[in-house]
Amino acid sequence: MLDLAKRRTAEFQRRMKDEGIALAILTDEASIAYLAGFWGYLSVEFGRPTFLLVRPDEDPAVLTPLMESEMVAAMTWVENIHTWEDAGANHWINVLSKVLGNDPGDIYIETNSVPAIVRNFFDDQYPSSKLRDISTVLGAMRVVKSPEEIDVMREAGQIAGAMMKAAHESLAVGVPEYESALAVINAGTRKAAGFLTDKGWESFISPMITNLQILQSGTDVSMVHRRANVKEYMTGDPVYFCFCNMAQFKQYKLGFDRMFFIEEVGEEAARVQEAAIAAQQAAIAVIRAGVVAEDVAAAASASYAASGYSPCYRTGRSIGVSYLEAPELKEGDKTILRAGMTFAVDGGISIDGETGGRIGDSIVVTETGFEYLTEYPRKLLITG
Repeated sequence: MLDLAKRRTAEFQRRMKDEGIALAILTDEASIAYLAGFWGYLSVEFGRPTFLLVRPDEDPAVLTPLMESEMVAAMTWVENIHTWEDAGANHWINVLSKVLGNDPGDIYIETNSVPAIVRNFFDDQYPSSKLRDISTVLGAMRVVKSPEEIDVMREAGQIAGAMMKAAHESLAVGVPEYESALAVINAGTRKAAGFLTDKGWESFISPMITNLQILQSGTDVSMVHRRANVKEYMTGDPVYFCFCNMAQFKQYKLGFDRMFFIEEVGEEAARVQEAAIAAQQAAIAVIRAGVVAEDVAAAASASYAASGYSPCYRTGRSIGVSYLEAPELKEGDKTILRAGMTFAVDGGISIDGETGGRIGDSIVVTETGFEYLTEYPRKLLITG
């Protein structure tokens, strides 16, 4: 993966040169992982930003806290590493100022994700430098995934499948929601561990599945993104699992959702869920290279309308090293799909305070259609 990251950086530098961009400073962990190959450090949440500085005709440089530098150096292919400390002469403000010099010219940053303390630094220290957005240049590189990336995403899909199987098997009357969340974490972690070794770069990759499980049951399924709590399942309860913040491996993130019913399902609840599944499948059925992104959403919308419902959110989003990338499968997005693009494709219906229907899968676009990255039955799922 480090060789791939190095090649990406060379391509990024080529595109910068073509665009006349002299300096890009990246602060988003996903972008740094994509180009420099490392992540997992304690970052700006602790007041400690990490930077990747890229110029078109120079070797890139990393600025990272001294306490993170040993791990960073072991994970990245970048050799030029500057370290900084929390106080004193080697504070990051002083180190970054020294690296940039008095007049760095225009500075290209990820304007939508740059930390406030870093943005304030640029405004204060370099008021004459224009801050411009590098996201479109880097984002264009990330739209189509390489074969190596798709292989990692397939592994992430197997991990997600193990998580969903454990979720399914955890369901029974009287079981609290948090027990299902624990089962998901355990199953995903063990599956991920099977893809890893303790050698070299890979030894720094944790198999641990983390984040708060998105899970609702009963009438709360209309809420979409409530986290697991101590509520116990009852007969007839719908139970919704969303792994969109958990199904990931080696920084590649998938979307994956299923809804189950405890022992039985009511007629109306079944109708809502089947309508959500039908809308998702209608969208997926039209996916192939050459299709316009918004036309995929239109197919889902037509399916909802035929069932008597309206869509409540976008049909899909691009996935990769970030949770949300471009393009999206929604009205107004006129991007032409290309082979190698990857999407989370959803079916979703909410009836506030009553019920909902949910399903989601990740796919990769091919010249003639698509391939699933996630697998679990796409039908009404009833436990017992």
